[in-house]
Amino acid sequence: MQIELLTCGYSFHMEPFFANAKSGLPSYLFRFQVEGSCEALVDGQMKTIEQGNLLLYKPGEPYELRIEEAHGQLDAKIASGDYYLFCKGTWLDAWWQRSSKRTLTRIDTDPRLISLWRQLILEKRRMDEEDSELIGYLLKALCLYLERATTETASLQGHSFTGTRMKRFIEAHATATFKVEDVATHVKLSVSRAVHLFKECFGKTMIQYALEVRLSSAVERMHDSSLSLEQIALSCGFGSYPYFHRAFKQRYGQSPKLFRQQTPAD
Repeated sequence: MQIELLTCGYSFHMEPFFANAKSGLPSYLFRFQVEGSCEALVDGQMKTIEQGNLLLYKPGEPYELRIEEAHGQLDAKIASGDYYLFCKGTWLDAWWQRSSKRTLTRIDTDPRLISLWRQLILEKRRMDEEDSELIGYLLKALCLYLERATTETASLQGHSFTGTRMKRFIEAHATATFKVEDVATHVKLSVSRAVHLFKECFGKTMIQYALEVRLSSAVERMHDSSLSLEQIALSCGFGSYPYFHRAFKQRYGQSPKLFRQQTPAD
């Protein structure tokens, strides 16, 4: 089935900006607010769009966007940043129709989602002939990722949503160096509140969950015979091999070396 990316990019506004398609959009429009705020037409009414808000419009829907100073705040600075794309095709028609799509949804600002969006922007900007097949796969992946993000959001509210945002942050950063403070900052909570909420939601600490993710990543990488166990330990976020060895044996009941010997290579 056909899928076509018409245009995409990242926009940051520090001056008033207005856009509209009152007679209806000619294609699908995805817009993800990542900085500041603006106003957009949602279900016939202008609503405030804030960081983490995803807008999805189908062809024929009226669209209006306003970026301006907040009323009653003369010294307020305009700052609004978003990722956007316009697309069309029969694959998108089928994807849109297979499940209900809300115009406005709050989702997590997941680094993996942003990475997909940025890759689409880079591919679209290539000076030589663009690879329509690669762009098509990337766009399909983005659509599926957005669908999962909105589905998860619909089933979570309040503390559960915040807990899941922390969990996703840890999954994305576990193999690198991060602090509990980074997780708390991501969800705009104090460290003590974030620590308590995570334990309340998942029955384990952030450090315990990060260790689970790191060990799981290590097991996956053991299938690659080109990597030594020391390299795997470092690439999965363990500060040293002795620490990795100790944590691995405690979790799986045997040393990494023995585990690898008993695991068939891909």
